[in-house]
Amino acid sequence: MKNSSAIVIGAGIVGLATARALAIRGYRVTVFERNERAVGASIRNFGMVWPIGQQTGPLFERAMLSRSIYKEVCTEANIWHNEVGSLHLAHQDDELQVMAEYVEVNKLYRDCALLTPAQALEKSPAVNPTGLKGALWSGEEMIIESRVAIGQIAAYLAEKYGVDFHWNTAINKIEHPSVFSGERSWQADEIFVCSGADFETLYPALFLETKITKCKLQMMRLVAQPDGWRIGPSLCGGLSMIHYPGFQIAPSLPALRKRYEEQYPEYLNWGIHVMVSQNGGGELTIGDSHEYGLVHDPFDKTFVNNLITDYLHTFANFKDWQLIQSWHGIYPKMMNGQTELIVETEPGVTVINGLGGNGMTLSFGLCEQFFAAK
Repeated sequence: MKNSSAIVIGAGIVGLATARALAIRGYRVTVFERNERAVGASIRNFGMVWPIGQQTGPLFERAMLSRSIYKEVCTEANIWHNEVGSLHLAHQDDELQVMAEYVEVNKLYRDCALLTPAQALEKSPAVNPTGLKGALWSGEEMIIESRVAIGQIAAYLAEKYGVDFHWNTAINKIEHPSVFSGERSWQADEIFVCSGADFETLYPALFLETKITKCKLQMMRLVAQPDGWRIGPSLCGGLSMIHYPGFQIAPSLPALRKRYEEQYPEYLNWGIHVMVSQNGGGELTIGDSHEYGLVHDPFDKTFVNNLITDYLHTFANFKDWQLIQSWHGIYPKMMNGQTELIVETEPGVTVINGLGGNGMTLSFGLCEQFFAAK
């Protein structure tokens, strides 16, 4: 392995996780990114490392492995990260029932607990106390500021492992052992394509025959809260429990989903569940929605953002609700139940893709496990 070389296409989180896993195994790694910095789905998210969303078992273990790698990298590279945990807030009895069932099943495997309203308010001053029934606490969630951290991780890999980054270099053809950008070409023993939905450009036939689609999400950012006010844990409403597979273990979840279908049909139609995280500067990142399809409207929908903020008001109180940014991201999503796409397109060329909305949480763990097993 010591003298092996590898090329990674894409400097988003999957590409960085691949580059790290290769570099620590002694590969000489070169990363190609079509833009001057990563600007795709890897920076258009909450920055949440989110083990609670994964089902107990291999995916939860992968999420925790990712978390440990983030912790190591962020500590070494002096990248801001905050191990704040999370609160799912119950304002109805059926939401509290699902949370109680979740804790009963998972308390031996995870750092989780069912909190009284008073305990929830102690954890976060941002919790809306009106009608609060209780909360699910999890201590395992961590926040990074992905807009900044993705670039910082790249710089860390370059400095510590000598990973060579070629920015503003769009790879338009691969023929092992070579990759091409127009007339220029580079060679390596192994090539890894980690370019998100962009892999459709390199492999249009493979993309068409794969059970994969694209998801558009809308998100917003609120102004830095005054006087250094912090919300503490990331906060979620009940809708998040029907979004994340980690909650499917609760017997009462189908009944909760049925109520939401009746009470919040528009939310389910647009794939909306509502969460908030706070970055190091005190700004609040809120979202999000999920629209699936191969082509998306480039224009964001104000009514979707309004639905998000309306629901957020039901479980959270902030000092300042002023909006400073809104945006959308697009990521590839598997449609066949698989959690990722790893496929060898020819000997020596591997596509790693399709992590859906779990890229921030699972990429480091997935790539570490993949290369450890090779």
